[in-house]
Amino acid sequence: MLDKNGIAKRIAREVKDGYYVNLGIGIPTLVANYVRNDIEVEFQSENGVLGMGPFPFEGEEDADIINAGKQTITTLPGTSFFDSAMSFSMIRGKHVDLTILGAMEVSENGDIANWKIPGRMVKGMGGAMDLVASAENIIVAMMHTNKAGESKLLKNCSLPLTGVACVKKIVTNLAVLEITNNGFKLLERAPGVTVEAIQKATEGTLIIEGEIPEMEL
Repeated sequence: MLDKNGIAKRIAREVKDGYYVNLGIGIPTLVANYVRNDIEVEFQSENGVLGMGPFPFEGEEDADIINAGKQTITTLPGTSFFDSAMSFSMIRGKHVDLTILGAMEVSENGDIANWKIPGRMVKGMGGAMDLVASAENIIVAMMHTNKAGESKLLKNCSLPLTGVACVKKIVTNLAVLEITNNGFKLLERAPGVTVEAIQKATEGTLIIEGEIPEMEL
């Protein structure tokens, strides 16, 4: 199965030349490290950055240059900085081609829960609800199961929803899946992972058609 960097590396293959991409907190922030060098991509962070690069090497961090998750980042030539009003105008105006988010749960019809666990302290929802309401292409980066081994790909989300029927594709440590009208369609499996293991780890309806290829990373 994949680790977090493996998930990010696989998602980086979904990023196309000329895309404007918003990276959510967590695994999605790693995607910038793995985008091909022969394409041009603009990474946007809702705290007001357009033109993020990979994470800095140790000792080269600038504490004033951070992403929405307060992690230090690098910037590429031509990077621009702006206020939250401008940032969310980009998001709400549908100027972002691809949004990559983490999630605690995803349902088989594409609902996503990623901002709150009832009873736990939460600083706020951040830009999550604006992103899922405005984006037309959402890929979720997540672990397939929680720490207790329970599936996070469900028939129905149990946590408070961030968005309804908005997720298009999911990349987990076990598989690549597409949301369809009939459930999670299995597209690829992680190296060394069997279809049976993916089926066992998926609570929601899993659609398996033909031979399922291994991921190319």
